[in-house]
Amino acid sequence: MTEQFKVLKTAKVLDGGFEARRSQLMTKHGIVETPCFMPVGTQGTVKTLEPRDLKELGVGMILSNTYHLMLRPGKEIMEAVGGLHNFMQYDGPILTDSGGFQVFSLGKLRKIRQDGVEFNSHIDGKRFFLGPKESIAMQKAIGSDVAMCFDECIPYPCTPEYAQKSISKTLAWAKVCAEQERADGQKLFGIVQGGVYPELRKRCAEGLVEIGFDGYAVGGVSVGEPEDVLIKGVEDSTPYLPENKPRYLMGVGDRLQMVEAVARGIDMFDCVIPTRHARNGSAFTRHGSVQIKAGRYKQDLRPVEEGCTCVCCQNFTRAYIRHLLNAGEVLGIRLLTLHNIHCYMEFMRELRASLDNGSFEEFRRIAHEELRSSRD
Repeated sequence: MTEQFKVLKTAKVLDGGFEARRSQLMTKHGIVETPCFMPVGTQGTVKTLEPRDLKELGVGMILSNTYHLMLRPGKEIMEAVGGLHNFMQYDGPILTDSGGFQVFSLGKLRKIRQDGVEFNSHIDGKRFFLGPKESIAMQKAIGSDVAMCFDECIPYPCTPEYAQKSISKTLAWAKVCAEQERADGQKLFGIVQGGVYPELRKRCAEGLVEIGFDGYAVGGVSVGEPEDVLIKGVEDSTPYLPENKPRYLMGVGDRLQMVEAVARGIDMFDCVIPTRHARNGSAFTRHGSVQIKAGRYKQDLRPVEEGCTCVCCQNFTRAYIRHLLNAGEVLGIRLLTLHNIHCYMEFMRELRASLDNGSFEEFRRIAHEELRSSRD
């Protein structure tokens, strides 16, 4: 059997007894260099960007969403066009969330059953059902390179009783997911839940490993919990996951949080942060974020970030981008999105290089120095 995941290097970190990993994930549509950050293309597009942009930016993999594509354009169209790669004309690797996060985020529009979840569509209110069988069938139609098990994303805070019942459902659903037919070459990842309860995360992780998946995710984070609780959730999960399988921290895109998660053995990340911040007029830099819409940039003829090689910074000024944003011109959002994704891809390239050359702890220290002050 062809190797599906390869750990190239490891680096022992100075605290906690964890190891950071430099790895490769092999997919039908190419090799994904990890640690990696996946821009979010919920509806089959990373907002304002073309597939050509993603390739030029060096994006290794994108994320799309089963729930949203199930509603629009629907399973029949996905099957008719031969999957999302053909539909959006993107030939790189794609991972699909299962719809499990919407169990959390659309809490007022759903009813959880033992066999799945009844939703009222956020679009038109129409009632529909999504369970493990339906989720995998939709992901098969999408033809993503990595499909995720359907799970319940546990809210924060929640009682241990709720969390215990929830992971029992998540494990039962994972078993059903593993039994379904998938697209050719499609990998399936299980998702560790358990909230803030270490013994439940351990139980969930061990249960998933017993079923057996191509990779494993740490879920139930980025749901409103403090940063220390998020990191603790990683620490309570990764020790029970196989070293020879990829590990994915769902919904996390803060750069310092990613560095700390990599230090604890995580390989993959996704988040809407870089694209959402662009739509709100905010640019990421090596030293934090810049609110380009602010009045002080009205006559600023510098690029968004000095020394940046992205198409935005090489050709346009802060003043021009501010003007576009304030005039409601979509080009302003596109330029900031190009910059922000470029910034994230550069950050991950430098992170991987630090693992390649043995300087991860130095990279980690500098990242804290450069980024911590911008959060305070």
